[in-house]
Amino acid sequence: MTFNRRLALGLGLAASLLGTSAMAQDPMRIALVAKSLGNGFFEAAARGAEEAAAELGNTEIIYTGPTSTTAEGQIEVINSLIAQRVDAIAISANDPDAVVPALQKAMQRGITVISWDSGVAPEGREMHLAPSSDALIGQTIIKLAADHLPEGGKVAVLSATSTSTNQNVWIAEMTKVMDQYPDIEVVATVYGDDLADKSYRETQGLIQTYPDLDAIIAPTSVGIVAAAQAVQDAGKVGEVNVTGLGLPSEMAGAIESGASKSFAIWNPVDLGYTAAMIAHALASDAASAEPGAEIATGRMGSVTLDDETSAAMSEPFTYDASNIDEFKSVF
Repeated sequence: MTFNRRLALGLGLAASLLGTSAMAQDPMRIALVAKSLGNGFFEAAARGAEEAAAELGNTEIIYTGPTSTTAEGQIEVINSLIAQRVDAIAISANDPDAVVPALQKAMQRGITVISWDSGVAPEGREMHLAPSSDALIGQTIIKLAADHLPEGGKVAVLSATSTSTNQNVWIAEMTKVMDQYPDIEVVATVYGDDLADKSYRETQGLIQTYPDLDAIIAPTSVGIVAAAQAVQDAGKVGEVNVTGLGLPSEMAGAIESGASKSFAIWNPVDLGYTAAMIAHALASDAASAEPGAEIATGRMGSVTLDDETSAAMSEPFTYDASNIDEFKSVF
């Protein structure tokens, strides 16, 4: 073999090794898929995911989602992520079943798939991260209304979409404990599709249809803000209390005006952080999504998967006039 031939082979081998090394150093790409873009809750979760990426190192967060809360929009996003060959997809689903085929396709391509916040049917993901116990959330949202209705009254529910996994489960859990509140009547459940304008209009409809309405429960951060504004615009502050799940930064005005006496939420930053940590652990084979598995989650400690490979975080925290100023600048 000539010297030049040996030199060429040597350089080729070196280039190959360098290429392999460079590939090994490519960042892990985790896609955080929101129900829709422009939602403060998911933007806060994305900040948490970025915090996790910074701690993990060599990790890139791709924050994405459809422009409206539809399964079709999320399917388009998922297919795009498959084409981009991301390492993991963490999705808050608009429909637990409709997104399954696309997510199964992702898993067949070697992409780690988890759901968080709003779950996916088990066959479409490896694990699900719930923000809190579903039963506890259901109990909390009705208690928030009942605490300010000592003599009972009429309440309505303003939810997100009719197919939203998490809201549907929370409302079902609320229904299970209604026998504890015999003097409270749930007169209607309407859907604002997590759109501010539609949620506002649905609230107007509730106020007009039920002039003696006492409270509106909105287990959605978009809906609760819109409902509070509609109540304020209708001159119903003090008559209709808006409560449910919201962000302190977005609900501070409603607390100040009296449109809302109190509401609850978990920390979306911590939720996004934990989802990213779990996705990274599974995609890097540092953990496995099996019943009973314990997965480390950085500063949040760890989660343990149940028989359905689901895990839950902490209980919701209640915000009112006594503490809103402390948290409104946080999330």
